[in-house]
Amino acid sequence: TIPAFSFVNQYGDSVTEKSLEGKIYVADFFFTSCPSICPVMHRNMLNVYSAFKSDAAIRILSLSIDPKHDSVPVLKKYADGLGIVGNSWWLLQGDKMATYNLSKSFLVTTPKEDAKEKFIHDGYFILVDKQKRIRGSYIGTDENEVKKLIEDIKVLKAEPDQISAK
Repeated sequence: TIPAFSFVNQYGDSVTEKSLEGKIYVADFFFTSCPSICPVMHRNMLNVYSAFKSDAAIRILSLSIDPKHDSVPVLKKYADGLGIVGNSWWLLQGDKMATYNLSKSFLVTTPKEDAKEKFIHDGYFILVDKQKRIRGSYIGTDENEVKKLIEDIKVLKAEPDQISAK
């Protein structure tokens, strides 16, 4: 299961694991100055956002792996550029070690020696249920994988233990 955490979103609000109680969520790791896979990932994540932005039971978390650069104003500008409004998709930043530890709990790949500051950046979207269990991982740069993610969220929402969970 996913451990306790504390980050700040693009609005300057604190977001913890308690903010997600009773929520199904999708998480990914990115940085706003990423020139390679992040723009593709977030273009694809916009499809998830569009499908569930009015669903109070679903959240998207995009965690910055470059908190020195990705300040709250930078995250807000990035969110505005994507057309993100409201609280269904949070761009988060915080302590780099806390982000790294959370990424390990999501079971994403370990850092490569030549990676930016030895950090994970593999393009996966992670689906987590209301009980903080990982229910799937999807290649965020692959449109078909993202379509599968959207369908899997719909299936997950209909599971009895998700309907009754608060």
